[in-house]
Amino acid sequence: MATGKPATIYDVAARAKLSIATVSRVLQGTGPVSEKARARVGQAAAELNYVPLRAARSLAVQRHEAHGLVLPDLSGPFYGDLLMGYERWAGEHGQSVVLTVTHGNADPRRSVRDLAGRVDGIVVHGNAIDLATIQELRKAGVPLVLVAHPPVTGCDSVRTESASSAEQLTGRLLDAGRSNLVFVGDPASSYDVSERYRGFANAHESRKKVAPEPIRVELTEEAGQGVAATMVAQKRGGGLERVDGLVCANDELALAAMSTLRSADVGVPDDVVVTGWDDVMAARYVSPGLSTVRQPMAELGRLAAQRLHERVTGERTRARNDVLATELVLRDSCGTSGAMH
Repeated sequence: MATGKPATIYDVAARAKLSIATVSRVLQGTGPVSEKARARVGQAAAELNYVPLRAARSLAVQRHEAHGLVLPDLSGPFYGDLLMGYERWAGEHGQSVVLTVTHGNADPRRSVRDLAGRVDGIVVHGNAIDLATIQELRKAGVPLVLVAHPPVTGCDSVRTESASSAEQLTGRLLDAGRSNLVFVGDPASSYDVSERYRGFANAHESRKKVAPEPIRVELTEEAGQGVAATMVAQKRGGGLERVDGLVCANDELALAAMSTLRSADVGVPDDVVVTGWDDVMAARYVSPGLSTVRQPMAELGRLAAQRLHERVTGERTRARNDVLATELVLRDSCGTSGAMH
């Protein structure tokens, strides 16, 4: 808008040439509305970068004392640790947390826009929402912190280091004589996984080797079992049976693959080395212990909460990008043990 002020419902109604009542019904999802009217309101809202913020947000002294946390999923131990760190900091500073999960959500963009009207700012993890929606929220003046996401101008970002640690880990395996490593996980699924594969590829390239294409699977136990089962089934097929190492994008993949291989009498680490990422609790207690990369998941959540609070209160106006260190944890699943930064 020419004034630079956030668009209001009145602006949307004027642009769509509809009544306030009709626009309100469309935005709130209440009452009968024609598809034509719904489309006109959607187009007008998009053109104006309209986000349904409450009127109270225009009063500098009045806030909701709530943070929005947008996650793609809640499965697996990673999100539990992230949430624990986030909620602990928010609770200590009198902030409530409103959680939105986008995986399986029919209209995540609308859910996040609605969330923006109930909170003071939003933390977005990974690819929970698309870049266009992030940009829309930013232009509407919503304080944003991105977690495990590439930096975006005007937004804070908090992430852990991935590429260097993945390169170190892969390099150790190559230098120990493992010549047929494969990366398990889909680099297209998230920024973190793409960075881990980049480190895997860099380790090969620096040793004049060609990095194989990744095995593109979801980061789940079922996928890890499937990859290992395929290896076992192809022992005589001239394919994956030559693989002597699995560099997995997270611990769930690695633990499931390792269990499946051992059940089929494939030796870990003698026949196949297996590594993961995250250092979840189970990694320390399986036998052999899982070699992995420890990332400070609770600290990631804590720092995201702090950064959002700083932006909401005006304590800090310039965006910053924080990158937290990770740590190699070498256990018996790759034939060695110890830790290194």
